[in-house]
Amino acid sequence: MHGDPTPAPHYRLVCSACGHHRADDGLTLGCTRPHEPGLWRTDYRTAEFIPDPTAGGVFRYRHWLPVRRTLAGTGRTAVYRSERLAAALGLDELWIAFNGYWPERGGDLTTGTFKELEAATVLGRIPEDAGTLVVASAGNTGAAFAELCARHRVPVAIVVPACALPRLRTRTPDSPWVRLIAVEGADYAEAIALGDALAALPGFAPEGGTRNVGRRDGLGTVLLAAAEEMGRLPAYYVQAVGSGAGAIAAHEAALRLRCRPGPLPQLILAQNDAYAPVHRAWRTGERPWECASEEDERLATTRAFAPELTNRRPPYDVRGGLREALTQSAGQVLTADRASALAAMDTFRELEGNDIEPAAGVALAALAEAVRTGRIDTAAPVLLNVTGGGRARLARDHTLIGLRPDLLVPRTAAHDVASVAGIAAALTAAVPRPVTV
Repeated sequence: MHGDPTPAPHYRLVCSACGHHRADDGLTLGCTRPHEPGLWRTDYRTAEFIPDPTAGGVFRYRHWLPVRRTLAGTGRTAVYRSERLAAALGLDELWIAFNGYWPERGGDLTTGTFKELEAATVLGRIPEDAGTLVVASAGNTGAAFAELCARHRVPVAIVVPACALPRLRTRTPDSPWVRLIAVEGADYAEAIALGDALAALPGFAPEGGTRNVGRRDGLGTVLLAAAEEMGRLPAYYVQAVGSGAGAIAAHEAALRLRCRPGPLPQLILAQNDAYAPVHRAWRTGERPWECASEEDERLATTRAFAPELTNRRPPYDVRGGLREALTQSAGQVLTADRASALAAMDTFRELEGNDIEPAAGVALAALAEAVRTGRIDTAAPVLLNVTGGGRARLARDHTLIGLRPDLLVPRTAAHDVASVAGIAAALTAAVPRPVTV
């Protein structure tokens, strides 16, 4: 990494709840004033959308990224207009935002998902003396941070459910800068709980998930890349969601891009039918995370086709959160079952020529259902965010290395002070101190 560690002058943080603004220290995740929960948003000095042709990868959009440094060798979203899939769906204008590995299309995200976009931006935001970054993941985010932290020598502790280990495959060999903690018998929510407990200790810094403006604005570059290629905003933005960080990010990016009055892209969000807390909250007003037991919630997540979509505590009701984005965009939340998602994955491979991840299959299946049921205007421009793809091709072209856990801990560890302290001690002894490169 390279760059000035002082706060970046091209933006400031603004609280969605109270409007308070402040300079960014690269680590803050929330406003400390007494009010309802709200997300920080970024306010950029440059109001005009100006991609930087001299910058590589995601940092092409650095004027609208909350970063103090850039990282070499990052990728970005490949956007193209579909013909065969559009015809099969009955859409006049379908655009694909492909996030993954697809050399012929310019797809250069080497861990296969759009989580690399957020990892690059988060690392570009944090100060060099932040300590060990703590990242909780269901798999894809962990792979992205492992790849980039190893490459740029940033100390990171990644906490994942043990069942996610098969998805943690990267092109970078084991690195002393990356420490992996696998939680036995856990789901994503329990990995988050352990990550939060660990990040609260001295020497560690929480990545923060959706609360991190670096994560959201990095994911928001999907819409920036699409707007650059399309020359305008789409009428519909389609994506599968777990926490909904990518959907919030797309909505925030649309607000920045909309230079004259007019409709925002309507969010069409998708979840597994077996586990769909956001769908239920949006359609019924109920909050599953408030009324269901922890054990019922945990068991429900195990039935989901795409495990990465099983966040049990989505940022739904916070100011600037998912409910607000859906309301402002007149959005919809749909579901797709396993058979429909698998069929959608096969259809994409046959018609477009590359493999896509289960979450993207859920999104495509939901889009097909929206067309069949007349939920969208088939003559309007539609943007489908393929949040991950090309991993089968990547495995053929490159040697992928499965990450091995440094620590294997029980799911009860997150709620045991001594266990968390022991994990911290083990990591502190093993992870090298950061250096300036």
